[in-house]
Amino acid sequence: MSEKPIGIAFIGAGEVSLLHHKALKAIPGARLVGLWNRTAKLATERAAAYGCKRYDTPEQLVADPEVQAVFVMTNLETHLQFVKLALEAGKQVLVEKPLGSTVAEIEEMKSTAQRCGRICVPGHNMIHEDSLARAHELIKTGNIGKVVSCYVMYNIHHSEERASTLPGMVRHILTHNLYTMIYLVGRPTRVTALKATRHYQKLTKEDLAMCLLELENGGLAHLCASFAADDLAADPWTFLVKVIGTAGTVRYTYQDWVEVKKGISHSHTYTAYQQTITNEDRYFVEVCLKGGAPRSSLEDAIAAQKTVEAVERSISKGITVEI
Repeated sequence: MSEKPIGIAFIGAGEVSLLHHKALKAIPGARLVGLWNRTAKLATERAAAYGCKRYDTPEQLVADPEVQAVFVMTNLETHLQFVKLALEAGKQVLVEKPLGSTVAEIEEMKSTAQRCGRICVPGHNMIHEDSLARAHELIKTGNIGKVVSCYVMYNIHHSEERASTLPGMVRHILTHNLYTMIYLVGRPTRVTALKATRHYQKLTKEDLAMCLLELENGGLAHLCASFAADDLAADPWTFLVKVIGTAGTVRYTYQDWVEVKKGISHSHTYTAYQQTITNEDRYFVEVCLKGGAPRSSLEDAIAAQKTVEAVERSISKGITVEI
């Protein structure tokens, strides 16, 4: 007799919930029970589209015995509030990135999870791409030799209207680059960073950020996050990950899988992005909820947030910052 599917509920029903809903439909061991969203109109629309319950309050959601796990997908500033609410109600939690506004917030998520005897898994979806998991194994087992350098590049044009809902390149996208780098080649020890505004006309936040990092293993990393322009070269750095070692190289790029149709925020549909969400949710349900370790831990999320804050100090002061 098969096990009853894990009941999952969404706190937050914005754009990313579309991806998680599609993911859960592909996972036999999970089902979407219901959702809550701050805006009732959107909550009603999404619940009808997903065929699930709509809760009037987040407290009502976490009190539902049908719900075993909660995905927190609200705005960054409210993540800690809802993570604690779910954990203290006895639910397991997956929280979207960026996890918190500060290192202290993520540390509080970790201590709350430990106190409640529940798991809190960072929504670091990029590392659930099959090619990056394979690259991780090759690096870990020494197949490419000693790590020399790591590159994580992101260049995808976003309109000012879309970007106005997001916290800027350092907080929103460079976080992706950082946890991908940490997963593949380890944590950094110091960073030098710059930011610029090259496309936005009305927004005061940056649309481009770059940083150079020294790694614990002695190698160097170069990260770029940009909403300023698409890379229209023959070999575009739309989303590119490359690690060069003394005995070989691993790489992955969005261009391996692309459809010429508009995505939610992008001019093209990068097919692998949905798969990273599906793989992440499947790993959470089939591995993490059964006692397995997440591919990216809260300690990794803390390391990424410490680096984000070091990047911001480097930019503001024009210096290299120890992490």
